[in-house]
Amino acid sequence: MALRKREQPVPGKVSKTTLHRLALLVSLGTVTSCASPQASLQLVQETVAHRTGKRIAWLRGGPEDAAASRAVQALLRHQLSANDAVQIALLNNRALQANFEEIGIAQADLVQAGLLSNPTFAASWRFPDRSPSGTNAEYSIAQDFLQLLVLPMRKRMAAAQLTQTETRIANEVLSLVTEVKTAFYTLQAREQLLGRLRVIAKTSEIAAEFTRRLHDAGNASDLDLTNQQGSYQQSQLEIAQTTLQVQADRERLNRLLGLWGANTDWKVVDHLPEIPAREISLQNLAARAIAQRLDLAAARMQVDLIGQALALRTKTRDLPASIQVGVDTEREPDRQNVTGPTLNLELPIFNQGQGEIARLTAQYRQAQHQLEALTLDIRSEVRQARAQLMAGRDLTSYIGKRLLPTQQQALNLTLQQYNFMLKSVYDLLLAKQNELAAERSHIEAWRDYWIAKAELERAVGGNLIGANLKSEYRNSKQ
Repeated sequence: MALRKREQPVPGKVSKTTLHRLALLVSLGTVTSCASPQASLQLVQETVAHRTGKRIAWLRGGPEDAAASRAVQALLRHQLSANDAVQIALLNNRALQANFEEIGIAQADLVQAGLLSNPTFAASWRFPDRSPSGTNAEYSIAQDFLQLLVLPMRKRMAAAQLTQTETRIANEVLSLVTEVKTAFYTLQAREQLLGRLRVIAKTSEIAAEFTRRLHDAGNASDLDLTNQQGSYQQSQLEIAQTTLQVQADRERLNRLLGLWGANTDWKVVDHLPEIPAREISLQNLAARAIAQRLDLAAARMQVDLIGQALALRTKTRDLPASIQVGVDTEREPDRQNVTGPTLNLELPIFNQGQGEIARLTAQYRQAQHQLEALTLDIRSEVRQARAQLMAGRDLTSYIGKRLLPTQQQALNLTLQQYNFMLKSVYDLLLAKQNELAAERSHIEAWRDYWIAKAELERAVGGNLIGANLKSEYRNSKQ
């Protein structure tokens, strides 16, 4: 082939070897500059560890999978706390593992953004119908060099997209932490209530049996016996209903923890955690949330990404859509070779990217409005979660220290007077109902406090124990 015979450079000619070397250098430079998926995962791990004190694992068939499995099994061997449940979910939740693969996708996009398109090779052969009988052969190779001009911008945009993906995945991890804590505290409170209902049912059973004996001896009326038996049956109904709710709560938590089979036979700590005597500082939480919320950071990155895409498309709207530079060589039938450079331009006469620019402009404004809306929502979420936390704390304290002891004392006094036949069975049943209602309200308020705390952590964007609050928190625990 004539293209291979020529060893001296021709003005304006770019050889196939040169094009190949150029593409290889650009590709190698891009690949070596890209962070690996493991490096991206490490950034997410550091962010999660800093904000929650927990670790994550990306299960990709390596030794990390076995280590994560061993850690999960070790946690399942004893009664689970909320922190244990969170750690299991971060190591074992399959939906989270699927989200981690988005990091690998973004990494691949970054590599692809640094690659030039492959050169185009063309060849044609024409056969004469009379002398000279030599075949007319033509060969050409061309490369689109417009991509080379926009390559740095494309790489920057892809790198920014990767950073946004890392930030978004870290935020999804924090959202999962809150979801697991909410499910765990709900289950824990329900099991605590179920234990109390069983104690009350046992008491009601004893009372019903005692009333039956009195009735058999002629010392209790049919109405008293029926009411006492109805109270016992009602307690059994509440146990059955609460047991069904506990089962539903366990399955919800199983899904979040990614557990099945024998691994679902876990147990939780009997009681909700004690509420600390003093609350940590809740000042300037809104400002802190604006500074560190990861979804807000991802939204800011989205505005910047669309802005970069809009700027790139606007700057290149008057440039040819394609600039192909290459070399062409033709062998005439008389065996004369004609070689020279080629230039193919796709002129932006009709399509100057008007629709694409308009779409990017609208998307840019949309992203800005979404960022503003998210900022307002975050401030509102912080205020709401903080108010719920304080209300839950006050309500739990009021019920536990005042209402519940009063109802329990009233039940004991009513029972004493009932035994001396100074109170009717109706009075006793009413006292039991009031005491049970106070028990239920206390457990629910206790549960709501911890759920509100988890929600406030999510609203702020991480653990409430910041670097400037650790000493105050330690003092509150003493």
